[in-house]
Amino acid sequence: MEKKFCLACSALIRGRSDKRFCDDGCRNAHNNKINSVPNSFVRQINTTLRKNRRILEGLLGDEKNRKISRESLLKTGLDMDYFTNQLRNAKGQVYFFVYEFGYLSIEHDHFLLVKQNLPTSVS
Repeated sequence: MEKKFCLACSALIRGRSDKRFCDDGCRNAHNNKINSVPNSFVRQINTTLRKNRRILEGLLGDEKNRKISRESLLKTGLDMDYFTNQLRNAKGQVYFFVYEFGYLSIEHDHFLLVKQNLPTSVS
């Protein structure tokens, strides 16, 4: 019988003939190592999007919309380069959304913050 070695730690594998790792820890370590580089970029973007959403949610609170100065908005740490979608209204104005929370540039260096009504799920 051919000897097989763990792909993560190179220890001798005992057990089934198709086994590739000596235990779950080695399997997890191997898969984490493989996926860490490609996923780190996505993880960084998702972290920024979650932070932006948290900021907009905190600024709006229970209000449907709110006017805020550009300076105040940027002081919160909002990264305006990261958003999930854009919406152009009938007037041609472009809202930038981070999930359900959005902002629109309006007069005199101010922004209008809004919350989009999300459809409720039907069971």
